[in-house]
Amino acid sequence: MTGQLEGKTVIVTGAARGLGKEYALRMAQEGAAVVAGDIRDCAETVDAVTAAGGRAVGVTLDVTDMDSCRAMADAAFSSFGGIDVLVNNAALYGGLKGGRFDAIDPDEWNQVLNVNVTGVWNCSKAVIGAMRSAKQGSIINISSLAAMYGLPFSLHYAMSKAAVIGITRSLARELGRDWIRVNSIAPSAVMTEGTDEFFGDKLDRAKEVIADNQSLKRNLEVGDLAGTVIYLASDASKFVTGQTLMVDGGSVFL
Repeated sequence: MTGQLEGKTVIVTGAARGLGKEYALRMAQEGAAVVAGDIRDCAETVDAVTAAGGRAVGVTLDVTDMDSCRAMADAAFSSFGGIDVLVNNAALYGGLKGGRFDAIDPDEWNQVLNVNVTGVWNCSKAVIGAMRSAKQGSIINISSLAAMYGLPFSLHYAMSKAAVIGITRSLARELGRDWIRVNSIAPSAVMTEGTDEFFGDKLDRAKEVIADNQSLKRNLEVGDLAGTVIYLASDASKFVTGQTLMVDGGSVFL
């Protein structure tokens, strides 16, 4: 590893499994101290980081609860002395019922909004004081190909990820004066536990269709996204803000 994140403190939300766990591990390998937050137990993530020689703490995080988000930021300060990077990865995805847009359960619709959209707002608010004081920072929001391509029968999920892109662009303009960069990443379906849950018994067919629609014809794996996250967290991207980077094997060209 190249130590691109040496000396930085990174918060990763939704870090108990899947992409969040991979982001935490790979960023720690690049020298970052990691705060892993999730409503699930992050012990496995913390153990993986420390076993690889990195530094990490786990916190219980409910992104819909502002007090919980502030406690996450406090943990970063008490453990590592600051906050340089926030990866807004926590989202509802696996387990969503979906269906025709006019048949989506209103409670599920509101829950998706609360976690996938309000959660990004809450976590960003929790860290922004520290970043403003330091006159630097990087917020990385995880959107989705669903927002750019259009995902039928999951309107609430696609809508929430489109909102993430809107948040990214508006915050980038608002926070630039403080040298805080805000970008998003829009991946295709990544082969995680959440994707298994989302597609259920249609998973194999979904994987075929997704790969066939890409220029690079294989399914996205968790490791395929880590390099982009590290780039946006590092000083290599210090003049990049307001952007949405597609990591989708060539499904959508912007």
